Amino acid sequence: MELRVKEDQERGLELARGIDLAGVERLKEEAERALGEARSLQDLEEVRVRYLGKKGAITLALRSLASLPKEERPRLGGALNELREGFEQRLFSRKAELEAVERQKAEALEMIDISLPGRRPQVGGRHPVMEVYAHLKEIFGHMGFEVVEGPEVELDYYNFEALNIPRYHPARDIQDTFYVSEEVVLRTHTSPVQVRTMERRRPPVRIIVPGRVYRSDASDASHSPMFHQLEGLAVDRGISLANLKGTLGTFARELFGPKTLVRFRPSYFPFTEPSAEMDVSCVICGGKGCRVCKNTGWIEILGSGMVHPKVLENVGYDPGEVSGFAFGMGIDRIAMLKYGIEDIRLLFEGDMRFLRQF
Repeated sequence: MELRVKEDQERGLELARGIDLAGVERLKEEAERALGEARSLQDLEEVRVRYLGKKGAITLALRSLASLPKEERPRLGGALNELREGFEQRLFSRKAELEAVERQKAEALEMIDISLPGRRPQVGGRHPVMEVYAHLKEIFGHMGFEVVEGPEVELDYYNFEALNIPRYHPARDIQDTFYVSEEVVLRTHTSPVQVRTMERRRPPVRIIVPGRVYRSDASDASHSPMFHQLEGLAVDRGISLANLKGTLGTFARELFGPKTLVRFRPSYFPFTEPSAEMDVSCVICGGKGCRVCKNTGWIEILGSGMVHPKVLENVGYDPGEVSGFAFGMGIDRIAMLKYGIEDIRLLFEGDMRFLRQF
């Protein structure tokens, strides 16, 4: 390429020194032949540079007209200008032809061969946690519970103090909280939404609160620093522990089957009094005893209790007029029991081999 350009430059200088009409005609023939030999846009660009570039043959010939006698300049200048204008037009036309050829080649490569066998599209499905949540929403919806959601970044007051967990209370250590600032935390449970709802509404209140919660736990087969909870709250006149037991018993039988047994064990939560853990007969062995239930026949699935009078007072309710019950469960744990999943980390890793099973 460089050698060819140099030869054309020398030919242009030579033409400029002894320029005549015959020389202009020879240059025109050479330029036309070069255009015809160009087979790609890159070849065409090389031809353009060779003849019309700063050191191209036509450019040098035009530039050297100043060295000719005045009486010869108009005649030869006109011939060279005509040559340049004609060459530029034919260059433009040739470029359009080559671009059309390039487009045809590209379209041929992109053309879809309809005779090829089709590819089966990957169809997504509902995540097991969302599957369980949808089932829980349906179960409690039939019992008159409304779904309410709230912020995941929560004020310390709503996450702790309004729920009868004042500063320096030992229960705060159990929560292992992520603090955003001294007064702002990542919520450790969805109970703050219960408080916010009661502040806005007067009884009766009947809600379930699903959502992500955060605790500073090391990640292992049964723990995760982020997991999903669903809590429930019912407040009205005359609500008793019998209402709590009836509600949760119905829930367990709807979720795990009509033969599911439940039992309540005394426990402690600062926001309920009395408080109880609820167990269900093992969904794996049917209560006979296995590795999952540690041969007890029972599996703990949630905590519950009657709403503490102090919590009712904090939201402006009169404990002498109304009462209520509350419960909370891990949706991830329910999903693990329902589908026989042994490692909670599988629920968050996004492994398609695992998710395709649901």
